[in-house]
Formats: sequence, structure tokens, C-alpha cells
Amino acid sequence: MEDMTIQARIGEVTERIARRSHDSRSSYLERIRKAADKGPQRSRLACGNLAHGFAACTPNDKAALSGDVVPNLGIITAYNDMLSAHQPYETYPNLIRQAAHEVGAVAQVAGGVPAMCDGVTQGQEGMELSLFSRDIIAMSAAVGLSHQMFDAAVFLGICDKIVPGLLISALSFGHLPAIFIPAGPMTTGISNDEKAKTRQLYAEGKVGRAELLESESKSYHGPGTCTFYGTANSNQMLMEIMGLHMPGASFVNPGTPLRDALTREAAKRALAITALGNEYTPAGEIIDEKAIVNGVVGLHATGGSTNHTMHLVAMANAAGIKLTWDDISELSDVVPLLARVYPNGKADVNHFQAAGGLGFLIRELLGEGYLHQDVKTVYGTDLSGYTVEARLDETGNVVRDAAPEKSGDENVLAPFAKAFSPNGGLKVLTGNLGKAVIKISAVAKERHVVEAPARVFHTQEDFLAAFSRKEFNGDIAAVVRFMGPKACGMPELHKLTPALGILQDRGHKVLLITDGRMSGASGKVPAAIHVTPEAAHGGAIAKIRDGDMIRLDAVTGELTVLVDQAEFNARPLATQDLSDHEAGVGRDLFAAFRANVGSADTGAHVFGA
Repeated sequence: MEDMTIQARIGEVTERIARRSHDSRSSYLERIRKAADKGPQRSRLACGNLAHGFAACTPNDKAALSGDVVPNLGIITAYNDMLSAHQPYETYPNLIRQAAHEVGAVAQVAGGVPAMCDGVTQGQEGMELSLFSRDIIAMSAAVGLSHQMFDAAVFLGICDKIVPGLLISALSFGHLPAIFIPAGPMTTGISNDEKAKTRQLYAEGKVGRAELLESESKSYHGPGTCTFYGTANSNQMLMEIMGLHMPGASFVNPGTPLRDALTREAAKRALAITALGNEYTPAGEIIDEKAIVNGVVGLHATGGSTNHTMHLVAMANAAGIKLTWDDISELSDVVPLLARVYPNGKADVNHFQAAGGLGFLIRELLGEGYLHQDVKTVYGTDLSGYTVEARLDETGNVVRDAAPEKSGDENVLAPFAKAFSPNGGLKVLTGNLGKAVIKISAVAKERHVVEAPARVFHTQEDFLAAFSRKEFNGDIAAVVRFMGPKACGMPELHKLTPALGILQDRGHKVLLITDGRMSGASGKVPAAIHVTPEAAHGGAIAKIRDGDMIRLDAVTGELTVLVDQAEFNARPLATQDLSDHEAGVGRDLFAAFRANVGSADTGAHVFGA
């Protein structure tokens, strides 16, 4: 399983990450190997502990769990039936138990984790809990696995903060094998373009709430993930390209025979790779420096979510790997964009899957040396085993064929030689404001460099009120600050998108600068997001004043306030009363998170170094 000739920059960045991570990675691997060396976890439980652990099981399962030779599969589930993406998980535990029994094993639901829907909370107070929910999910999953009843785990989660949280927990228990089981995208509704147009018309007052709700309901219309390529579907790409899905599993629709067969297959595979067998494959060894780089490459090649500039850093950290924004940005400079899925194009993930999906994309990148082939995967092969598409044979079993040689639609999924762009379009910006991130894969080239005068706001509601008062009649650099993790949990500011888009469509130069986040679905307006240090932590963004000219150059990676530097340095920091963000909708319970959260560029997590 030797690596093919790897592209020079990919190899250089990987080696740099490995050197930087040597001590922390070595310590992590020593920890998980010590845990594995102790043997089956149940053998260390007292009889009273074990009796509690299988008290509710069937007599056959009790008998099986009384010894140490039958593997027990822990199920961590993020099921709830409010999230369309997670509603299908209701039936998965029974499918998994049945699959376990078929191979003489046991499966138990080890625990549930919270799963909030960013689509429901966008623009609402609850969005201030969203980013922190990732760390709560990690801790909740850890509680479930802490019973030490399990030889492997499967993780049922798909959406924005949920998969990153689950993976952080899986890596905390990195001596256990772990497989992530997706539920798949909902079928295609109205086009994302049509939905976006209706949102803009509503923002302009040209259609009412009834028309807006009808449009949204035709877009988000059934079980499964939202079909645009935001954070949820970026999660699925990452789990597959990093070797934690079964090959071809990511984008199969819910409620289909293939989807159920893939779930049963994943359960059986998880039981086959425990320490009790001959194919022991712990999660902490799958996620190494090469797997992390493969994930970053996949993010760039597909035009994935900016949220992963934080999530990937946090997930890597959980495995003792020190990934930085500079690594992500440097990889973006050389990885070509091979997919155009909304907001980077008109297609949705179902079109992407039909055109050849991840199997085609992985093969194209491997063939040019842009992915590390010599990695471990839950499937038992190197990454070349993922250059396939899954289907059912006549007996109902999963089989895999080679991914198609040609894309089914080169407007959606391009071969390497016809890449849409020579780079991934995700850049780190630096300047006298610190650091920020921008995603330009959906931004027209003529807007990659913008200068405009600042208008400063401390909430997105203040900006929208000014927009409603028709205060914006020219170029604008909208600065929305005190939106960072320490200030208020770093909510996504998706409500800004339609108004900013309207201003841009009127011919004005428009950019956004914020220490908050934007949705993984946001697109056409140049936005410098995740500004760090944030305003609530003494960041220079707190020194910007109305009228300051701001220059954003996504080509050179520059974000600068064009004010005499001595004068800018001498300015006092603006302050903001944040008491309105400290209570209500559970926010009072998250005070410790706001006080202890790290910066955006270090993953915005609360778990320390």
C-alpha cells in the first residue's frame, strides 16, 4: 500500500503537519494503544457493572455479553424527527441489531446526542448555541461510550456540527473501531437558484411571507439532508474521503433498499474490525496526518463549507494533529475545483451523485497525486478502494463497480483536465485586522478584489434595519462585529445574504467583514469571515469606524483597513453590552463555553490544546 507520486505541495504540507504534530500525535497514539492493550473492555467490569449493562437485553444477548468473545457494537445516535436529515435514523438501530445478530454479535444503543438544525435556528437566538453544540455532542457521545461495554461503535449523524462532534468523540475513544453511517440527501425539490431568487424578492418586499414559505417548503420537502453543498453534505464527503464511511455510502437517498443495505453492511463491517478479530482497525489510526490532508483536499476540490476551517482543525486536534489555517490555505492554492454544486453552481448533490459522485472525484484526484493513497480505511483497503459506486445485486447485497470513466455531466463534476478552477477558492486573508477566511468559488472573478467604505454594525438585525430604511446607496463594506465565539457563540449570519446580494445586484461594490460565521450555503458576495482575534477579545476589528476604506484582495490574501497604521493602532477598542446574549433559549447554560472557547483559527473548541 505505497503512496503514488504525490503532488509536491501536498507532500510538503503533509510533512510539515507531521513534524509540527510529532509530540502530540505520539502521545495520542500511546494513549489509545494502552487502552487497546487492556483487552476487551467488558472484561474489566465487575459483575454488578456488567449486569447493569445488559439488564434490558434479550436472554440470548445476555448470554453472549457474559463472556469476552462476542463483540458488542455501540450505537451513538443523533436521531430526532425534527431534522429532516436525521429522521431516517429512527429505524437504524433495529437494522443494526439485526445485522449484528446475523454475524453472531450484539448491538446496543450506547447513547443519544443532541442535534440542532441550523436551518431552523438561522437568524434566531438559538443559533448562538449552534457552534458550541459540536463540543456538547462530543461530550455526550463520550458519556455513552464511557460505559466500556463496546468493542466498536457506529455513529449516526449527518448535519453541521453533529458529525464533527461525533468524530471528536470517536477520536477520544480512538482505540475503538468507528464507522460513520449516513442517511443520505433528500430527493431534489425546486432549484436552489429559484429558492434564492424568492428570498431576494421577499427581502425587497416584492413577495409576501406566504410565497416565501411555499418556496422554502418546495425546497426542503422530505427526509434527508438539504440538497445544497453546505456543511452537512461537506461532512459526508469528508467521512468518505477520510475512510470512515463504507465506499459509495455518502449520497444515497433515504428510504431506499440500497440505503438500508449499506447500513447493515456498515454494522457488520464495524464488528469485523474489532480487536477480537484479525482486522483490528482503530479509529485513531485511520485519522492520521495523511487522512486529514485528504479531507482538506476533498474540501477544496468540491468547494466545501467554510465552517470546516474550524471543524477540521478541531477534529485533527482530537487526534493529536496540529492543522492550521495556513495549511488549509496553502493546499487551496494547488487543489483544483472539480465540482459545481450550489452555491458554487446550479446543481445539487443528487446531480453530483448521478454524474459520478465521490468515486469519480477520488479517482481523478488519486490519479494526479492529489490524495494520499496509502491510508487505512474502515473498508480494509487503501483509498483506491473508494473509487467505486455502490449498488445492489439481484440478491439484495451491496456490490461495488468501478466509478464511471467519464463524468455524466461535466458542468457538475469535471475530470481533472477540465477543472472549473485551478484552486479550491478558500483563502486565508491577513492584514491589520488579523486573520480571516474567504470562500470565493461562488464569487465572480471581478469581485475577488474590492475596496469599499465601512459601515459598522454590532448585530445583523441592525444591518437589516438600515437596509430596510434604504440607507445604502453606494459601495459598502458591511462590518458586523461582536459575533465571535467569546461574544455570543459565533452564530451564522445567513440573514445578511439576501440583502447583501440585492445591493451587489444593483451594481454596488459589496463586501462583508465579520468575526461571526456565514452558512456553508452562502455564496456570491465576497465575505471575510471568522475574523480573529474577534472584537470581544481585543481584535482590531473593534477599531473600524464608519467611512474607513477597507480593501479585500482574495487573490493575494489581503484584508486591510486603509487607514494610517499609527492612527489605527492608537484608536480605542469599541465595546458592546453583550448581556442580551447571555440568557434566554438556554444561553445562560453556556457561559462557561463563551468564557473558555478558543479562537476560530484554533478550532473554536473548549477542549484545550
